Amino acid sequence: MEITEVRVTLRDEDKLKAFANVTFDDAFVIRGLKIISGAKGFFVSMPSRRRPDGSHQDIAHPINSEMRRIIEQRVLDAYQEKVKNSSEQDFSHHGSDDDV
Repeated sequence: MEITEVRVTLRDEDKLKAFANVTFDDAFVIRGLKIISGAKGFFVSMPSRRRPDGSHQDIAHPINSEMRRIIEQRVLDAYQEKVKNSSEQDFSHHGSDDDV
């Protein structure tokens, strides 16, 4: 199974930094992954729903640690790229003499 697309939507919240959608083999998408800023850095949280007892249950998740590592790496790489491009766009829109 190959990850063919990762889409990231940035958020400006304390711990929640972005949402991500991951497409596999151009045929199956998992939406609602979260990029969280934790005590040890960024990590990816799988989509989940709240159960009646208040706990959370993953809607979809990798079965083995290797697939979890692959998904997390691809999502975090896409997040860093989106942040970089967003920062470059912000910089290019501020202070340009062309706007005067």
